[in-house]
Amino acid sequence: MTDLLYSETENDLRAAVRSLVAARGDTTALAARAEAGSPGDPRLWTSLATEMGAAGLLVPEKLGGQGASHREAAVVLEELGRGVVAAPYLTSSVAATQTLLALDTETEAVAALLGALAEGRRTAVLAVPLSTAPDGPLPDGRARVTGVADAATADVLLVLRADGLYAVEAAEAVVEPLTPLDLTRPLAAVAATDGGTRLADAAGGEAAVRRGLLAGAGLLASEQLGLAEWCLEETVRHTAERHQFNRPVGSFQALKHRMAQLWLEVVSARAAARAAADALATDSADAAVSVAVAQAYCSRVAVHAAEECVQLHGGIGMTWEHPAHLYLKRAKADEIAFGAPGRHKETLAALVDLRAP
Repeated sequence: MTDLLYSETENDLRAAVRSLVAARGDTTALAARAEAGSPGDPRLWTSLATEMGAAGLLVPEKLGGQGASHREAAVVLEELGRGVVAAPYLTSSVAATQTLLALDTETEAVAALLGALAEGRRTAVLAVPLSTAPDGPLPDGRARVTGVADAATADVLLVLRADGLYAVEAAEAVVEPLTPLDLTRPLAAVAATDGGTRLADAAGGEAAVRRGLLAGAGLLASEQLGLAEWCLEETVRHTAERHQFNRPVGSFQALKHRMAQLWLEVVSARAAARAAADALATDSADAAVSVAVAQAYCSRVAVHAAEECVQLHGGIGMTWEHPAHLYLKRAKADEIAFGAPGRHKETLAALVDLRAP
């Protein structure tokens, strides 16, 4: 029977990442950097990816990684979601890394790039729109691709063309930053029509990219879980301290009901996200089903939690100084990342042969 409880190792990893984010993940500074167009903190990324070794969790030890699994990577993403951290972990250390792991890792170019990603020396991103679902249409790498997450700061672009999958140095491509809704996860338009190192043929490259997108969608649920947990905890804390009519507003029955409902949703989201991470870690035959369930559910929970956080904070929740807006924007952007909830419901229906009325 699958055990979805957190192991001692996972709890230790959580404590380490939470401590790092608490020490360096200042949301006030994040908002200022995001407004200036450079949300990422290089020092935090170096500590997380290189010093802590989190960037190499999915990479086998023989290739320079930690030899862990998607469960451990999911724990990292939970904490990054709680701190709404601007870092290319999901795009580089999960989606791009999983794509490379789905290729022939005995190939020198693949092994070298995996080693660099695992050590945190380089970052890579899939040259596909962030909204691309695992089973959705893939863009033609010979054309300009818009909405590519973290492309502006990546070192390498993984580009799928008609004749195969290529690793293209970002310096050799045209990368045009865009203005996203979520300023903590930059988007860009990418044109990498030629050049690069061929990593796989067309069929192998497409299968690898879809595997990377599946891992990205599955572990995105853990980021959404962490985000929702923070929003709930912060809302409970605020409503316990905020007084009206000489009593905490959190004692009003209507608000109790709203927060209790949100708690139930967050608990259910944790089960769905953990199931997806475990299915990916064990390479389960039902991985696609678990990922579709997790994304269809966790996306909506994260948005609901962020909306309640803003609303139940009253006037302060509407201010730029309070971080609630960062969480709401991340939740709304994550809702369509790697496929919208409706797309995942359609995927789930097809996988379990559940026909729509």
